[in-house]
Amino acid sequence: MPSTITVTREGPAAILTFDRPDALNAWHAAMRAEIVEALEALDADPEVRVVIVTGAGARAFGAGQDRDEAPPADGAIEAWVAAWGRFFGAFRNLSKPSIAALNGVAAGSAFQVALLCDFRVGHDGVRMGQPEIRAGIASSSGPWIISSALGLTVATDLCLTGRMMDAAECRRLGLFNREAEPGEVLAEALRLAGDLSKLSPVALELTRRRLKRFDEEAFTETLALWPSMLRAVRDRRS
Repeated sequence: MPSTITVTREGPAAILTFDRPDALNAWHAAMRAEIVEALEALDADPEVRVVIVTGAGARAFGAGQDRDEAPPADGAIEAWVAAWGRFFGAFRNLSKPSIAALNGVAAGSAFQVALLCDFRVGHDGVRMGQPEIRAGIASSSGPWIISSALGLTVATDLCLTGRMMDAAECRRLGLFNREAEPGEVLAEALRLAGDLSKLSPVALELTRRRLKRFDEEAFTETLALWPSMLRAVRDRRS
């Protein structure tokens, strides 16, 4: 199977690019596994001080889960959720700062990944949101990640309406740590990475670990509840 990501280096930064532009960089199980493997390798590389994630093309950071991939069979739900736990955990457990260079739309689990990154660089064309409810999908990870980053009121709005936010709303909510022109988002992320690379890596790692501890219990609960939510939706449809 051809690679669905690319990894390049720019000084102290590694750039991980979701590389399925024809599918708006939506991910399937094999792609998520490839991302996890890449993140673990980058985390173990002492030459990498900052990890930047972005999407290929000018349209999307990521569209989230690929709807063309078949949902898990009933007996495979626990393994499927465990794989998602490793995927989200790979971003949470990085020992070095992460930056989402938002080159376009970030929807569903790609929106969640952007929120799991420590920093986000956006532009006026960025749209972000949690549209899963519009496809009849009950989200377990969305409410946790969005409420952790933006509070319960915003999480309720986004998760129950499925609407997408424009750049102005993202800006108002403080989602963008930096902004740039559409073609300069990655360059701005690299400038931020350069600033972060001058700081103590030990202090950054320990502080990042402390920040992630605040919602560790919610992360565990998210994974525990997810299988029953999937089964409930499937049972009511049938």
